Amino acid sequence: MSAEASAILEALDPDQREIAEALRGPVSVLAGAGTGKTRAITHRIAYGVRSGVYDPERVLAVTFTRKAAGELQGRLRDLGVEGVRANTFHGAALAQLGHFWPQFVGGDAPKLIPGKVATISHAVEALGLRFGAETLRDLAAEIEWRKVSMISIDEYAHRIDERPKLVGVDAEKMVAIQQGYQHVLEERRQIDFEDVLVLLAGMLEVEPRASLQVRERYRFFTVDEFQDVSPLQHHLLSLWLGARDDVCVVGDASQTIYSFAGAASKYLLGFGLEYPNAREFRLERNYRSVEPVVHSANRLMRDRPGALHLSPMRTEVAPQPTFEWFATEQDEARAVAQSIATALKAGTPASEIAVLYRTNAQSARIEESLTNEGIPSRVHGAQRFFDRADVRRAILLIRAQAKAGDSRPLFQVVSDMLREVGWSTKPPQGAAEREKWEALNSILAMADDQSPTTSIVEFSEELLARQRAQHEPKFEAVTLSAVHAAKGLEWKFVHVVGMSEGIFPISHAVAEHEIEEERRLAYVAFTRARDELLVSGYQSAARVSRRPSRFVSEAGILR
Repeated sequence: MSAEASAILEALDPDQREIAEALRGPVSVLAGAGTGKTRAITHRIAYGVRSGVYDPERVLAVTFTRKAAGELQGRLRDLGVEGVRANTFHGAALAQLGHFWPQFVGGDAPKLIPGKVATISHAVEALGLRFGAETLRDLAAEIEWRKVSMISIDEYAHRIDERPKLVGVDAEKMVAIQQGYQHVLEERRQIDFEDVLVLLAGMLEVEPRASLQVRERYRFFTVDEFQDVSPLQHHLLSLWLGARDDVCVVGDASQTIYSFAGAASKYLLGFGLEYPNAREFRLERNYRSVEPVVHSANRLMRDRPGALHLSPMRTEVAPQPTFEWFATEQDEARAVAQSIATALKAGTPASEIAVLYRTNAQSARIEESLTNEGIPSRVHGAQRFFDRADVRRAILLIRAQAKAGDSRPLFQVVSDMLREVGWSTKPPQGAAEREKWEALNSILAMADDQSPTTSIVEFSEELLARQRAQHEPKFEAVTLSAVHAAKGLEWKFVHVVGMSEGIFPISHAVAEHEIEEERRLAYVAFTRARDELLVSGYQSAARVSRRPSRFVSEAGILR
């Protein structure tokens, strides 16, 4: 073993090391929250490359978001490994479809639409119907579910009674809308994100030369968040593999929170049945959270199918998770804002605090209360950092200075460019202006963190790489996020609000499998906290009297 390969293994704990050394054949990693799964799989890939088992150009690492793929790529780069491809399922499939379409169909591939709602709206209007924005989004979700579940429209029509009902959309209309939507796409020669997977899978099935090219290009596969794969994604992975079995899958059944979108943990939990010679490993040492948070998470998921038992590695004295009960949502929001103000005064950075909630509609009260306290906040997922107009303009100006060969100190160049888009040395008072200032200031903070020898050209290239990977910088604002969007993130202090029956678990979760999905969502929320977990709920909402969420007592969180 080379010194470089040996050094990669030395950075791992015994369980992670076992995974890194299992380089061939099917491997399943059941990895609990905060157990270092990304560390384990990136070191496994790096060890495979350094030991000569893997050709980096033949490794494909797949995950579910561009940000996660960017993080995988960045960590591999930090380990000195170049050439490995890290991508989302859709990103990898889109690249392959664009490559194969001219060869096997001719011409350019159909144009990918950025979202479904506008096209659905046209299909709905053509049927003489009219729906609000929320119903259109629900229709988009239903179309997505059908496609990732690999169900044709005809089959869907026979199974529609099994699906949740949308207000104002009966079975006949639903089928007609799905048919109309597909017709509009075909008429315009367009495809949606699910069609990318569908078309590529079809091409690999019927064109042996296409499947041969893929299998020659990629030999070793790693799939992160495997509990979230849909039947369509699982089918595509099988086509990529062919008769081979060099695949490592990583996931946590307790974090399956996208069943409504077609995700199925059965592929993770049933991996050993699909590959009888598979080796299964477990990561249960939690490095993220203090002991009381880990114990609450374990209690919440105790005896659930596939649940892991986390062992806390942080054993310092820490506060127990707390639960507060308020009369109204407004009372809760005010108390949360005051609690955050106290934490900020004690020296906790705003970027290390998050408020998590079950539905996006809950953010308004919290945001208002934080504003009243003069606390900057940002809604995670509302607009991506690099999609902000002010950030895009700042990057363009910085890149222009790089091309001009500006030789002044980096900090001076960047601060001058940021002033042109509205940054100042003093933060403004208004919430919207403050958010813009914080975003621009985070770019300046990145420049300030560079080494003294970093040039404007090098910094410009780093910004461009971050923009492509959606690797957002940290800026000083409290994060507000729906729990679904918070998966994969962590903060020092986490407030989970609205823990009331009918809110979390949500009112339409009635069947046992729906309640279990809500439980897993609560587990994800709780395990985002590193140092302190503060849970709250309220009694009165829209003249309905509620009681505390069942998940609070089940997790052993006391009032």
